[in-house]
Amino acid sequence: MVLEPTDQHLMKLPNKQHHSSENGDGSDLPPPFRNPFVHELRFTPLEKIRIGVMTMTVFPVRLFFAVLLMLLAWPFAFAAALGRSELAVETETWWRRICDIALRGIMRAMWFCGGFHWVTVKGEPAPPSQAPILTLAPHSSYFDAIPVTMTMASIVMKTESKNIPVWGTLIKFIRPVFVSRSDQDSRKKTVEEIKRRAHAGGEWPQIMIFPEGTCTNRSCLITFKPGAFIPAVPVQPVVLRYPNKMDTITWTWQGPGAFEILWLTLCQFHNPIEIEYLPLYTPSEEEKNNPALFANNVRSIMAKALELPITDLSFDDCQLSLAKGPMRVPSNSSLLQFNRLARRLGCLTGLRAGTTDTVLEQQASKARKLWGYRLGLGDFAHYLDLPVTDMLTELHSLFNQHGDGQIDIREYVIALSVACQPSKAMDTLRLAFGMYEAKEDRAIVEKDLASILRTALGVAEVDVTELFSAIDTLDAGKITHDDFCRFVEQHPDFAQEYLLSSRTTPSTPHTAPLVNGFSVDHYDMEEQTCSLPGQKRKED
Repeated sequence: MVLEPTDQHLMKLPNKQHHSSENGDGSDLPPPFRNPFVHELRFTPLEKIRIGVMTMTVFPVRLFFAVLLMLLAWPFAFAAALGRSELAVETETWWRRICDIALRGIMRAMWFCGGFHWVTVKGEPAPPSQAPILTLAPHSSYFDAIPVTMTMASIVMKTESKNIPVWGTLIKFIRPVFVSRSDQDSRKKTVEEIKRRAHAGGEWPQIMIFPEGTCTNRSCLITFKPGAFIPAVPVQPVVLRYPNKMDTITWTWQGPGAFEILWLTLCQFHNPIEIEYLPLYTPSEEEKNNPALFANNVRSIMAKALELPITDLSFDDCQLSLAKGPMRVPSNSSLLQFNRLARRLGCLTGLRAGTTDTVLEQQASKARKLWGYRLGLGDFAHYLDLPVTDMLTELHSLFNQHGDGQIDIREYVIALSVACQPSKAMDTLRLAFGMYEAKEDRAIVEKDLASILRTALGVAEVDVTELFSAIDTLDAGKITHDDFCRFVEQHPDFAQEYLLSSRTTPSTPHTAPLVNGFSVDHYDMEEQTCSLPGQKRKED
């Protein structure tokens, strides 16, 4: 291994963003777009006055009738679900048909009370015999239930949902596919049940699936999960649009809460929605054998219809955006990009919970031994025990600040720690101090702190002069990890106060494009686990 000595190395953050397609050719994405997992609402004074007036007048009336209609729907759903089997479809009787018609009418009236006066439907819905699965996108709100109640199609739901009073009965009426968090084989069983229904020749109701697996702000289409495409049957893509001027619909992981979205939406005089059924998509033999390819091709068609970009970001990536603590990742952080590349290279998936700290310590120890040296692409591949590929080249380029093809491996370890344990910022900083501190006094200087914090936040530049001076009360020109921890205890929001006050913060995502360099498909909210170099990748 050939290494070049250096005093300091900074992570490269080029102005042009690079995006990789499934083939690593960088062709999937157009120019940068905003973080899909955050949403911010800003109102003009006039809009605030209008919301205040609607809150005192229209909102309580709409809410009352919406709840009343949901309660009215319960006896019909209860009656129609009597005697049903989860394994077979019963013969439709006249009274079940009446219940179905009544429920559709009641649900439509409920949405009307919520301000969804007109629902624009485009395209021609395919029957279950032709399209047993409907794929809907983008998924951005619980108001996406509107097409479900209009068609009474089945959906995939958590098992716990059927025990919710009133709502559980309504859910059971549409014959959902239940998935259980407590059953380790639940995912496999869910896929098998979807396949069984999809191959029943139209006997079962259609299954509506949101393949993104989580809510976004509709600024792009994120990675489609393969569940809807594993059965290898024709699917009908369905795109949703909410062309309202004031977007009170979007309910993402970082933004207004569920009740706030409900309140603001009911305070709008009219909430338009468009549902467009795209032509039936029949998979080729190659797509039938490759669900990921099938999913990606359907996503491309839907993105074209929506005129939206696509990205390889998935639900896993929003964990970085949502992490709490003293160093929240900014919305324009290139850790998003790093997380995507590292995950696809097998650096972030499959590590068993409880061993992350140990493996990260091993990586930090290896990086410390390389202190003062920089790694070229070949050395970096050798360090990770991976072949040189386009994707690895892109990952390496994230840290190539000077454009000389050499990187500081310590920055990679810091980024890896943030991606693996986004909610444990102090553990990452402890790890970083251990790689940068001098042996004689275990202290770091200002340029080291700048390198650590810039990499941990995933930003191009950060001015730590004021922060370093505030920590270095003795004017020694250096600080220790203990000094830093004592300062953080007194200033838990130090990153926002000292580092990000003049930058785009996590709460202002709309004007902040993702930056290449350090930037951020999971069904449920389990703790994120990751695998590191030298560990076998575990299939999910």
